[in-house]
Amino acid sequence: MPNSHIRIPEHVVHRTFPTETVVLNLRTGKYHGLNRTAGRMLELLAEQGEVDRTAELLAEEFGHSLEEVRRDVEQLCRDLLERELIEAGEGAG
Repeated sequence: MPNSHIRIPEHVVHRTFPTETVVLNLRTGKYHGLNRTAGRMLELLAEQGEVDRTAELLAEEFGHSLEEVRRDVEQLCRDLLERELIEAGEGAG
């Protein structure tokens, strides 16, 4: 997953609030709450479109090791993929 290109499909909307980010899949009608850290990960994934670049920025922002942050971002991506909240493809294009 490190070289995956990530995008949020058109049928998924999200909004950030002070304590959480709410993500809604319009096709399924299911919504999911993300804590502040996961919400920031989603925000950067949407902006950057790449797992590796997102992990680099977060590691710098939060002062954690790149390896630790990359694992966390990859786990979040697996969870979001399972819930059909993001789409992933190979390469950054």
